[in-house]
Amino acid sequence: MKLIAVTDDSHTVDALTSIISSIQNMVDYVHIREKSKTAHEVLSLIQLLEQAGVNKEKLVIHDRLDIALLTQISNIHLPSHSLPIQKVRENFPHLRIGRSIHSLEEAKQAERDGADYVLYGHCFETDCKKGLTPNGIHTISNMKQALKIPVYAIGGITPNRVYALQQLKTDGIAVMSGIFSSPNPYASALDFSKLCKENSCENKL
Repeated sequence: MKLIAVTDDSHTVDALTSIISSIQNMVDYVHIREKSKTAHEVLSLIQLLEQAGVNKEKLVIHDRLDIALLTQISNIHLPSHSLPIQKVRENFPHLRIGRSIHSLEEAKQAERDGADYVLYGHCFETDCKKGLTPNGIHTISNMKQALKIPVYAIGGITPNRVYALQQLKTDGIAVMSGIFSSPNPYASALDFSKLCKENSCENKL
């Protein structure tokens, strides 16, 4: 099971650089989702991460295709309201493109459009989506049967919920507040990483 750390848009560029640098070896990807930051600030963050030795192949840029291209980052994540996958794929075939989805039909459409993976949520109650009923996790089984591309889960994922997602054959989990809002992001990322690896090993036995 892959582990994706998703930034929570509540830290300074310097603080983010420090956190991401500390957890980079425990996560498979770091999803840069900084909606309130200017393009200049996001570019500064990426430059600082490069200087700190963070592998650019682990970085995923949220929505900002221009920034991904300018910084030569090959992972772009497109929210459901964002650019059409087909157009991005036609013009930039080298990119790895993800799409946020909330249903089986959206997932199927994303795959038809050329997405490399889908990010399904929100799975559980979460402060990020306060007041909104979660979509639950049972649809993941149907997605795994219907799709050939990976299905990642996001939304309210805590350590005690990792095993249930593993049992549904979820390809990975995306964690935001569980890591970036933690008083100790390093320890939290380490806990999630161990759980992902342990559960994966158990399923192979």
